[in-house]
Amino acid sequence: MDLSYTPEEEAFRAEVRAFLSEKLPRHLSEKVRLGKRLTKSDMESWHAILNAQGWLAPNWPKEYGGAEWDAVQRMIFEEEACLAHAPRIVPFGLSMLAPVLMAFGSEEQRQHYLPRILSGEDWWCQGYSEPGAGSDLAALKTRAVRDGDHYVVNGQKTWTTLGQHANWIFCLVRTDADAKKQEGISFLLIDMNTPGVTVRPIVLIDGEAEVNEVFFDDVRVPVENLVGEENKGWTYAKYLLTHERTNIAGVGFSNAALATLKHVAASTQSGGKPLDQNPYFAARMAQAEIDLMAMATTNLRVVSAAAKGQAPGPESSMLKIKGTVIRQELSSLLRRAAGPDAMPFLPDYLDGGDNVPAEGPEHAPAAAPNYFNMRKLSIFGGSNEIQRTIITKAILQL
Repeated sequence: MDLSYTPEEEAFRAEVRAFLSEKLPRHLSEKVRLGKRLTKSDMESWHAILNAQGWLAPNWPKEYGGAEWDAVQRMIFEEEACLAHAPRIVPFGLSMLAPVLMAFGSEEQRQHYLPRILSGEDWWCQGYSEPGAGSDLAALKTRAVRDGDHYVVNGQKTWTTLGQHANWIFCLVRTDADAKKQEGISFLLIDMNTPGVTVRPIVLIDGEAEVNEVFFDDVRVPVENLVGEENKGWTYAKYLLTHERTNIAGVGFSNAALATLKHVAASTQSGGKPLDQNPYFAARMAQAEIDLMAMATTNLRVVSAAAKGQAPGPESSMLKIKGTVIRQELSSLLRRAAGPDAMPFLPDYLDGGDNVPAEGPEHAPAAAPNYFNMRKLSIFGGSNEIQRTIITKAILQL
């Protein structure tokens, strides 16, 4: 596999850098660089800037308004956007629901929902996990009972990321209580403004209400909001999860975190020497970089296959495991580098208050909250323990 970039690819990288330099608002990149929390309007403004450029949906076909970039172009953009400290692109509509609609949805659904995802008119969230049905997702209990031209939905979803901002949720619901648990599930699109939908925030260990509980009490959903066939939702769910797990790998985010860590380690004194000269710390930093380089190569292979029309396979589980472990290690090292300066908890500073001074070096206030937040990576999207089971069965044939 030739890992060198062609002249055309280097020209594309230069184009991306020029775009980011000109169009990425400085106040947004500073918030990302300092680990401050982004507001809904922050994320929506970057969404709109990318959409105006035609770069919001790099993996979509052009017929649906996408950029239709190849795997290398997408990897280059991710690398450069992360290094420029651009806000992450909220993935639920763009990278998770859209591939399902393109593969399994009706033409009416594609024509209606895809343009609204691009315009930002619809903000989607994911209704998969439930109390007692997280990694064992097929154990879900949320019911959808057919009543004429509607389904009546009752149940609860949890850990719904950014659900407080969303106006639509794609849900797995049980439509056949008598079938085997994987065979009685359907994929339903639900307007969150429908009577009976309640969103309740969950405050995480880093102090942010990033996730939510969502309750459905006799929520009436039009039958035309069913994606694909009734009771075939598990097939669509697995297809979506392979895309989600590939995205979770976060090579670009790890590259940016590694660059920050190297700078901090070189400028932080420990025992009269720069921290990057401490043998133990330097060894851990080097191992993280080696692991990241190996994962980036695997990621390129998987994304290249997806660009040729192949759904990511069990290799996405490998990326999910390694990518999340690397990101957790980098956040751990940055917290260690900050030392006691990472201890104060400054919620007003993290929420973007311009008049709230940081304590210690500028990288310190967000070091501990980011470390705590990164603990979730090896759990959501299917826990790493479950991913190892998938690899054992699908790749090792054990």
